[in-house]
This record gives sequence, structure tokens and C-alpha cells, in this order.
Amino acid sequence: MLLPGATAVRIRRPYLRSRAFLQTARHMSLNEARARGAVVDIHPEVEEALASNKPVVALETALITHGFPYPANSALALSLENIVKAQGSLPATIGLIDGRVKIGLENKEIERLASKEKGPAKISRRDIAAAMALKSDGGTTCSATLIFAALAGIKVFATGGLGGVHRGGENSMDISADLGELTRCPVALVSAGVKSILDIPRTLEYLETLGVPVLTYGATREFPAFFSRHSGVDVPWNVNDPVKAAEILYKQWQLGMNNGAVFAVPIPEQFEEMGAQIQRAVDQAVAESENNGVSKLGKEVTPWLLSRVGQLTHGTSRASNIALIENTALVGGQIAAEYQKLRNNPCLATPSIPKATAYDSPLPPANLMIIGSSAVDITAQAPGPNKNLTTHSTSPGTISMSLGGVARNVAEASHRILSARSSNLSSLLVSPIGDDAFGRLLVEETTQFGMRVDGFISSNRRTAVCNMFLDNEGSLMSGVADMDITAALEADAVVPLIDKHKPRLVALDGNLSPETIKGVVGHCIRNDIQVFFEPTSVTKSTAIFPAISSSMDHLEGIAPITFVSPNRLELAHIFSNAESLGLTAHPTWWQMIDDLSLGSSFRLDLERLAKLNVDDHDSSRGTLAFLINQGVAQMAIKLLPFFQHLIIKCGEQGVLVVMRISGSGMMKSLWAGVNSEISQRRIIARGSSNECAAIVQHFPPHPVGKVLNVTGAGDSFVGALLANLAHQSYILDNPAGLANAISMAQNAAILSLQSNLAVSPLLSDMK
Repeated sequence: MLLPGATAVRIRRPYLRSRAFLQTARHMSLNEARARGAVVDIHPEVEEALASNKPVVALETALITHGFPYPANSALALSLENIVKAQGSLPATIGLIDGRVKIGLENKEIERLASKEKGPAKISRRDIAAAMALKSDGGTTCSATLIFAALAGIKVFATGGLGGVHRGGENSMDISADLGELTRCPVALVSAGVKSILDIPRTLEYLETLGVPVLTYGATREFPAFFSRHSGVDVPWNVNDPVKAAEILYKQWQLGMNNGAVFAVPIPEQFEEMGAQIQRAVDQAVAESENNGVSKLGKEVTPWLLSRVGQLTHGTSRASNIALIENTALVGGQIAAEYQKLRNNPCLATPSIPKATAYDSPLPPANLMIIGSSAVDITAQAPGPNKNLTTHSTSPGTISMSLGGVARNVAEASHRILSARSSNLSSLLVSPIGDDAFGRLLVEETTQFGMRVDGFISSNRRTAVCNMFLDNEGSLMSGVADMDITAALEADAVVPLIDKHKPRLVALDGNLSPETIKGVVGHCIRNDIQVFFEPTSVTKSTAIFPAISSSMDHLEGIAPITFVSPNRLELAHIFSNAESLGLTAHPTWWQMIDDLSLGSSFRLDLERLAKLNVDDHDSSRGTLAFLINQGVAQMAIKLLPFFQHLIIKCGEQGVLVVMRISGSGMMKSLWAGVNSEISQRRIIARGSSNECAAIVQHFPPHPVGKVLNVTGAGDSFVGALLANLAHQSYILDNPAGLANAISMAQNAAILSLQSNLAVSPLLSDMK
């Protein structure tokens, strides 16, 4: 179709080939870019909002660096952010600082770009790599902002005017890169139309050729002319509220369409009267640019024209320009909020579980496999005192939904840290999900994290859901967990995946049935794969014993489970059941304990260790007397024939590691040359033949700060530990490696304690 008044724009064939290729290319995720070492910094508030499914609106910075003078540009940038916030969305102003891409700017960074102290460049697609390599400051145009918004997963971008086909473009081929970017970035661009200095009919014709939907946001289909509400050109569609606009974006997402959409918002009516005067100034400025040669200066044309229009209108165009930009920020914030409501409603998800992964090319084998539960967590929290809660009635409060499940949380934590460390390491979550709305939500959100989804196993059971009720301090009061799907997962469904990937480490959570754990552990032992067991809860902590019992007769001097991570209650329950099941009477158990030759010297060292403060810097936490008084150290030692490494989570009392090294491991380990040192909270007891040793090491707690959520701290601890083990399998076999691994795990737990999410997105910044 050719719009009235337009002549055909002839596009050379190479442009069409390039567009066709880019439309079929998969858009890279932020995690993939980071894994390649890309210097992209996402503001913690923005990252938290995206991870917790809150609405975010991207804002450009070319209008700061090249659109308005200082200090009006700085004031406008902050005004736009405040307008977006007022609509219930979070602004993410995007720019370059010292060559680093910033998705979300601090106020001081906005001020730096606005003052132009570092000579910021105007950044389009062609300039990104050069500006990054040369460590330049830069203001992002529409095209660059679209790229980075899509990279981060931001769905809505609000700006003033879209670039387009310049006047005379049918001869000069002067076409903005903004238009092509809309074909490959699934982002809604909310603007006041195209810049008034451009050829509106030809721009719309070109967008139609590219397949980019263009809609007016208002009562009519007449496309706005930037400073004026009227251009005389109609587009095929219009919407009149943010809900319908959001529905259009949601339908694009459902179909997997990788192009964006343009929502053209007319300038507020009170500025319409100025439109005719400003348009005459625009026409004059364009004519002058053609006569003085400015029209041939590429990216310098637009700033010159806008400046000249401002001169000709004695500043009245600036007031209109600010008004239309602020108006698009308002509408953009509203559309983003409504779109996120649709995405957060699982009943609106696609009709079946996707079978494809988030990657187009074959995936590499996973180094780390985490098997267990994935769930959707629905959390209700009452803001007031618990005494105000009554039975048989509802209470005011907040309800949120997020992804959970022990294995899933652990997998996310390990994925975030592994992705930040190396692109050569891969973790795989193996978990059953139902063919229902919650299962589809798990797949989609897991994909958004950049995690693999080829380990999800489809089941005819309900997807696991955990409904938790928290008190006003964020602690768990009660809840209902529908987790039967995980207990029904059989080893026969898991073993083929182990054979396919051949991971060097497999982690299991206690939600799996004892029979499944037994089958998986036996397969791992036969294939020399290390096993990590996360007990999950006191009740489920004993699910590991059938696997241990079936292995004791076949493993001489080797613990069947390489790692276990109980808390103190789980440790006591595991030990009690080991005794009641008769496992501590097994000949292999006796032999392994006797080999350690634990005598009076060990007991004396343990008594000395128990007298130390939990924290050298905070005596109020008490001493380590609980190691003896509650039998923690003794129970851990007696469990060493079953678990080679016990990493015991002691909460406010820190972490206790008890492990056994023997045989060739003793010869290779750096522990061979290390002795007990109570001041370093370390005891080493060597067997009489020096061929094995028991190591007891306490690590003080780290300062926590404000706690927002306790549900995923332990899982984040385990995930960080697994990431270290996957990165360096023998990291615990030397004192420094052990200290670094535990310290990182403690820091990961703290980040998640300080997050509203089970696993803090900030784990992605840990290296």
C-alpha cells in the first residue's frame, strides 16, 4: 500500500537481505552477553524489578546529551523518571559511562551526561562497539536504547520522537537506524510520532514494509506529527487505553514475535495551538539545512534542526517538546504496568509447555546437574502484628508470586554465579513439571533468567505449588505445599539425562523419593560421579539412607555421598536415624571410624575450640560450646563414613565443616601439611598411619543487615557452593579454597536474605 502523497522509496536489495536475516536471528539475552564478558551494568533496582516481574520502562539519553541544553536536560531526565514511577513502573535510563553500558543510571551519572563533561557521543547501533572499546561516554538514541532494552528484557521504551525517512530519502537513502531496530527488538516504542523534521508518509510506508505495527494512542487513527496532533495520514489501528496496548504486546509475546511496535501518542491538546507556528519553523529550518549543507552531515542533522527550530520559535518549541516527551513517559509507564499484570497472570499463559529450549544451537553437556523440585511460590504477608490475624476471615496484606522449589532455587543461584565466572561451565536443572498454567510459567520465567530448560520433565501431575503465609517480619508462619509431583519422579526418567551429560557433580534435594535417590546415587557411584545431598527439611533428611544402606557393602573406605549440607536440626535427625537403622554398627562404619584414631588429643582440641566466641568481633553471639553441648561435632564425625564432607549450616553461629580425607586424596590434598590451629578455628586429626584425616573447621557468621526474606537463603548458600565445586572440583581440598568457597556461599545467602526474592539477582555479580 502507498500512503496518500507518498512516492515509492526504492530500497537496494542488500537492505532487504539484511533485514530478513535479522528478523530470523535469535535475540541474545543479558546473561549470554555477560557470559561473553560484555561490560553491561544493570542497576540493582532494575535487575530486582525484572527478576521479580515488576514493570520497567526504558528511557533514552541522546535527548540529554544532544537534545536539550544544560541544565534543562538534567531536569527533564529526572522528571521523566519521576513520571514513570508515578505510574507504578520503574524507570531504566540507559546510557554509556566510560564505555560501560548502564541500564539504569544513578543521578550523578545522569548529571555527568547532562553536563557533557566527558564529551558524550551520540550512540546508535553502529557506534556501540566503538564507544565501548574506546571507553567513551554516550547518549543512546532510539536504536541503541531498543537494543539494550531488549537485551535486558525490558518491554516498553518511552521517548519523544522516532527517527524515520528524511525528506528526500527516496534519493538520499537517508533512513534512520531506529526503523530497522524495531524489526529485531521485541520492545514497544511509545513516542509522539516521528520527528517533525522527517517525511511522515514515507516513514510509515517503510515501517509497513518492515512489518512493524504502528498504532495511534487515542480516539482516532490519524498519526500525530510530533508538535501537532494532526498529520493528515491515517494508520490501520488505534488503541485508547493502556490495557489494550498491553494486550497487543502480550499477543506478540505469546506468538514469539521478535519485532517491536510503535504507539504514537499525540501531544497534549493545550499545546496544539503552537503546532502550526512550530511546523512553519520546521519547514524553514529544513530548507536552510539543504541550502547550507547541514542536511549532508549525517547524525549532526537532527540536533542542528531542533536547535534552529528552537531559535525560530524563540523557545516555544522547547516547551512543547518537553510536554510531549513527558506525556509519552506517562503513557509508557501505564502500558508497562498493564503488560506486567498480563505476564504475571499464569492463567493467560500459552496453551502447552514449550518443548524447545531458549537456545537455537545444540547445548553443551552440563558440568553440574541439580535434581529435585521446582515450584511456584505464592506468598501472603500481613503487614500488622500477628495478633490481628483471625481464623475464618481474610486479613489485609500483600500477596506475591515467584518461582521456588529447593532444586530450582539452588540451580538459579549456581547458574547466576557460574554465568558470571565462565561461559564454559553449564548447570542443568532436572525437575518434573505439569502441563498446566504453573508449569508454563516455570518454563517461561526460567528461560527469562537465561537458564536451560531442557532438564524439565513433563508429567501428568500438577506442577508443584507452595502457598506460604509470612508474619510481618517475613518469617514463615504456616503454609500448604502441593509437592507430590516431585516425589513421583522416578530414577528411570533421570538416569538417561545423567548418561547424556556425564556431569562431574550431581546434586539431589530431599523432595525426591528415597527409591529415586537410591537409584540415582547408585548410578552415580558406578560412573564415578560425585553426589551432593541437600536434606531440604528434618522430615525429608533421611530420604538418603536407602542409598547409603545399599552402598555400604561395596565401598571400602569411601563415603557413598560426597557432600551433604544439613542445618543443625537436620544433622541431629540424620544421626539419630543412622543409629536406629543400625548403620553405625556396620563393619565398614567401624573400620572407617577406627582409621581416624580419634583420642584424647582430638577431644582436648575440641574442648579448646568450643571455648572460642562464635564471632571474634561480637561476643554477644556466645561461644562455640554448642559443638560439644549439643553434640554437633561428635555427630558430624560419626557420620563421616556416610558423607565425606558435611557442610553444616548453623545460622547465627556460622558454618561448621567436618570432612574426611583418605587414600590418594590425602596425598594430593594440601591439608596433608596443615596442623590443628585453634586460633584459626581448625582441628585436624590424623589416623595412626597418616593415610586419612578428619578435619573440623568453623567459619564465623557474616554481618547480615536488614532481612527481607528467609525462604531462599539456605538454597543460595548451597547454589554458591555447588558453583565453586563445578568450577574447581577439588576446591575444598586446601584451606584457602575451603575458606573462599564457604565465604562466597555465606555472602550469597546474605544477598538473598536482603532480597524479596528467594534468590537475589545480585548473585549474578558474584565472581
